[in-house]
Amino acid sequence: MKKIQAVLFAFMMLVMSLVMPSEVCADDEKEQAGNAGQENTEAQPAVEVSAPSAILMEASTGTVIFEKDADTARPPASVTKVMTMLLIFDAIENGSISLEDEVTVSEHAASMGGSQVFLEPGETQTVDTMLKCISVASANDACVAMAEYICGNEEEFVARMNERARELGMDNTTFVNCNGLDTDGHVTSARDIALMSRELITKYPQVHDYSMIWMENITHETNKGTSEFGLTNTNKLVRQYEYATGLKTGSTGDAKFCVSATAEKNGIELIAVVMAAENSKDRFADAVKLLNYGFGKCQLYTDESTEGISPVTVENGVEDTIDAVRAESFSYLDTSGGNINGIERSVQLNTPISAPVSKGDVLGYIVYTLDGKEIGKSGIIAGEDMKKATYLDHLGDIVREVFL
Repeated sequence: MKKIQAVLFAFMMLVMSLVMPSEVCADDEKEQAGNAGQENTEAQPAVEVSAPSAILMEASTGTVIFEKDADTARPPASVTKVMTMLLIFDAIENGSISLEDEVTVSEHAASMGGSQVFLEPGETQTVDTMLKCISVASANDACVAMAEYICGNEEEFVARMNERARELGMDNTTFVNCNGLDTDGHVTSARDIALMSRELITKYPQVHDYSMIWMENITHETNKGTSEFGLTNTNKLVRQYEYATGLKTGSTGDAKFCVSATAEKNGIELIAVVMAAENSKDRFADAVKLLNYGFGKCQLYTDESTEGISPVTVENGVEDTIDAVRAESFSYLDTSGGNINGIERSVQLNTPISAPVSKGDVLGYIVYTLDGKEIGKSGIIAGEDMKKATYLDHLGDIVREVFL
């Protein structure tokens, strides 16, 4: 009996030794196949950045080329000043202030800590000088002085900052001050910073004249006498990156290291925003990676031509035709390596056009296609008003045809 049991046991062990390895191998192969499937399906990032939040945007079209956690609200530090400068340029454009205006510094403005140019109460500086202090030296005191000059007090200026942010679609932004000092609730996102940076550089490109200053002196004239103060740009890319055009850095304990870096190459202007980098070196390294990636990937097609646009026939108007103009230029950003030289344009008018017509009414479009697919269009609008012809107008036409 024992011999039979021993034989059976040996037989069972032999069977198990033959079966188990194949089952184990099968399981291993399934696991490897599963891992291989994950590796194949996971998208590899286009460019590696160390900061937790970043975005790369093309300025003329607003196209986002790269983003990483771009909508998380974070403290922005002095990158806040992009909005401060935007409102300053808005005020210059609408004529409420000018670059030559003298701004008197208040006690409150002079009391600002952090980065500053040590303005003293009662001291005056021009708006032009204040802009240099803000864009180059990131001066908190100059920001508050300008806020008070434009709106009477900082609180009203901040309210206007938030209103402008809403107009730009900055959905993750709340400003509490005008300079970016750490304050509870003062937050924005990488995408929102790109949006306000785009508005600033496209609407007021003269900001680059300030943001590209590397070093410059200003003069303090106070009761203590006259003294020179040196401004040095906080944005090291101005000297270290050949395509740099600006724009603004920021760093605080809560925000860590941030930058909105703008650069232009071959007619393409990019905005690289980095938030919460661990140190200044990483902040600039991430920005350069993004900018280089964008310049290597982007092709920009632009058209401002009026070719093919001619006066448009109007039915029942006091005149037979109306002047037509293009509403805006057209830009198309390609990031796929397509042949943008193959873009075709065609003028397509809405017909018939009947009076009355108001200046600015859409008369048609310039349609752009690439490889047979529409990639965009630009409006053609009326360049003048056209009244509807009355009975007397028609009668006058008949008289002129008969007697003239």
